[in-house]
Amino acid sequence: MVGGEGADSGAPAPSNGPVEHAAGAVFVSYASSDSATAESLCAYLERAGITCWIAPRDVRPGDFYADAIVQAINACQALVLVLSAHSIASPHVVREVERASSKQRPVIAFRIDATPLPPGLEYFLSTSQWLDASADGAERAYPKLVEAVKRRSAGASERSVLPPTGMPATGSTPQSTRNAAGVNRMLAAAIVVIAAGLAYVLADRFWLARRASAPAAANALAQTGPASAVTPASADKSVAVLPFTDLSERKDQEYFSDGLSEELIDLLGKIPGLRVSARTSSFFYKGKQTTLGEIASALKVAHVLEGSVRKAGGNVRITADLVRVSDEAHLWSETYDRKLDDIFKLQDEIAGAVVKALKVSLLSADVPKATPAANIDAYTLYLQGRLLVERYDLADNLKGQEYLQQALKLDPKYAPAWAELSRARFVSFASFGASTYQEAHAAVLEAANEALRLDPRLAAAHTALGSMLFAMDWDWSAADREFKKAIELDPGESSTLPIAGQLAVSQGRYDEARRLAQTAIARDPLQVLGYRGLGIASFFAGDLPAAAAAFRKAIELSPTSDGLHYKLGLVLLSAGDAQGALAEFEHEPHAGWRQQGVPLALDALGRKADADRALALAAKDAPNGWGFQLAEIYAHRKDLDQAFVWLEHAYRQHDPGLAIYLKGDPLLANVRGDARYNALLRKMKLPEP
Repeated sequence: MVGGEGADSGAPAPSNGPVEHAAGAVFVSYASSDSATAESLCAYLERAGITCWIAPRDVRPGDFYADAIVQAINACQALVLVLSAHSIASPHVVREVERASSKQRPVIAFRIDATPLPPGLEYFLSTSQWLDASADGAERAYPKLVEAVKRRSAGASERSVLPPTGMPATGSTPQSTRNAAGVNRMLAAAIVVIAAGLAYVLADRFWLARRASAPAAANALAQTGPASAVTPASADKSVAVLPFTDLSERKDQEYFSDGLSEELIDLLGKIPGLRVSARTSSFFYKGKQTTLGEIASALKVAHVLEGSVRKAGGNVRITADLVRVSDEAHLWSETYDRKLDDIFKLQDEIAGAVVKALKVSLLSADVPKATPAANIDAYTLYLQGRLLVERYDLADNLKGQEYLQQALKLDPKYAPAWAELSRARFVSFASFGASTYQEAHAAVLEAANEALRLDPRLAAAHTALGSMLFAMDWDWSAADREFKKAIELDPGESSTLPIAGQLAVSQGRYDEARRLAQTAIARDPLQVLGYRGLGIASFFAGDLPAAAAAFRKAIELSPTSDGLHYKLGLVLLSAGDAQGALAEFEHEPHAGWRQQGVPLALDALGRKADADRALALAAKDAPNGWGFQLAEIYAHRKDLDQAFVWLEHAYRQHDPGLAIYLKGDPLLANVRGDARYNALLRKMKLPEP
């Protein structure tokens, strides 16, 4: 255990600390086995004039232990971690370090042995934050520790620190009266959940690209910086809702804390005049050691809402803090203790309090209310299912579908769960080939239609149906109507826009696709989908520098995301940089995309024997969902007969890649003069040249 693990072990408090320990400039985190070192370190710091908070010494009688830990971290200016094999093995260590990181408190690791750092801590620490006392002993390193603490605390003191819960923050408005915990309420509101990840499938699995033009463009591509986007200036009435931190004892309530954050984003996003950062951009900073100023600058917001969730049994404690970033003043803070069946009402309470704190009520805008699931168990299963589906893994997807179906057994009228199930079924077909087209089509359509029957104004349901009509049915006009309806119902939601952009690409309307992508980026500047959409539309329009910039920005945001290096490689190949393209293909993390790219680059480099071997490897996977990509390779090689064999295969399989890229894919340039190409366009009711 950490900062407080000594409480369980009965470790004595340091003998020469100051009398008053209600708060400290430094929070000392340690495992109980290292209590002697922690106490010695604490005493040295306090003799140097640095106040410390250490458990169990500073846990006041009657205080709830976990709350005392959280409050002390909130109030500290830096956290000193006694880093050892014991603390590394303690699950409480990561919790305290993560909490300090989420509150933008510096974490200084005082290393007392040579145990390798595990990923859970390496995520939050860098070697520049370590003081290594493992060789010469702790006492010799104490002076350096004092220097490090004073240096980092001096920087931290410039921001106003949130006092412990229950103490009013400087500049805060009075706290609202709390309802007594344990009072059951009728569920009062609805949760409008956007199927934000539905675009991921179309953008991630079936983006294709280009061979063809202008070697002179290679130098221009090398000079290209990040893609520009339309980004609104920060306004007073703007806010980002950061992912609430899961402080539950077993750290197993991520789905619940994430779900609460998402619902608050949705509720606040429906208020006219209030600009709310989209979910993808806000969640980009989850677990990252980033300052509020950096977050606000990237998201172009003036305020940040952050908080934590601690769920135990049928009860939940939620804390929420609204911070004005310009001076880091805490405008409002509150702690809520509720029964879980109060959660829908609680979301409305928090949203309403934030609106009042932001004075958005001056716009005569009421806080929107929502309709609830029939019971909290159905809602909990829904959150768990959605989290699993968003992990973009087949096993997680199928498990997520099970949770969603269990939720619908408890509440068959919960429209958001039906919309999410439609999305999950689509993902399992389009991304993972887990079912045939016929099986997937019936299942996806059933869930989308049920969601719309229950709630015709649910934007997620229209997006789900539109995506199926587009990528599976190839009903372009019907899909367009559904996307437009989803955007009309929820104008601030950004994830429908890239899918609508894909539809525009399929019809050859590249300028429209670029505008949609730029709008998505403006609303959600850290969402990868917008940059993917901008990249592919620019690529098909022949603007190679803009395409390269967009894909590079997407890679910067998500270095391990499937297909991004492949797409950038295609742009480089089109610019005449075959060697650079090969490097990008070889850096592609997804084996399937890597296998499809390498033969193209080897052909361009004149390495025919190597290209033949790479093509044979790619062909092995072609029947399992890669038929369209293999057709591209043969078209690029000018083997038109084989190209059409695989295009027909993709047609029979209803390959979404065929729907999106047949019309304008530059890799198919060599087949466009063939009568068989125009015949295929007519079969798919796509515009002919």
